[in-house]
Amino acid sequence: QVQLVESGGGLVQAGGSLRLSCAASGRTFSNYAMGWFRQAPGKEREFVTAISRYGSTTYYLDSVKGRFTISRDNAVNTVYLQIDSLKPEDTAVYYCAAGPSIRSKSWDYWGQGTQVTVSS
Repeated sequence: QVQLVESGGGLVQAGGSLRLSCAASGRTFSNYAMGWFRQAPGKEREFVTAISRYGSTTYYLDSVKGRFTISRDNAVNTVYLQIDSLKPEDTAVYYCAAGPSIRSKSWDYWGQGTQVTVSS
């Protein structure tokens, strides 16, 4: 089992920045690719970004490229999501997930989510 706990969400004005964190515990963190997903009100959850087990490869949703940066620190079992130039359409609950590979169709473990609200 892997337990994931997100933090760092909040209310921010458009154009601002946030850094989300996801702390993992349980099985060996570096065994898993890590991803971030989001779910806006009334919409389905969507993939945002993912990072390979040792951070050498990243993958982004086209609409967030250049504004979102995923990173991980295997020494402290944490994955981060730096979000810059926030837009109101970024408002969502953000979830981290652990899975077997960066392009997993199915992710094995999920956090409880952290709310990001962007005011215009």
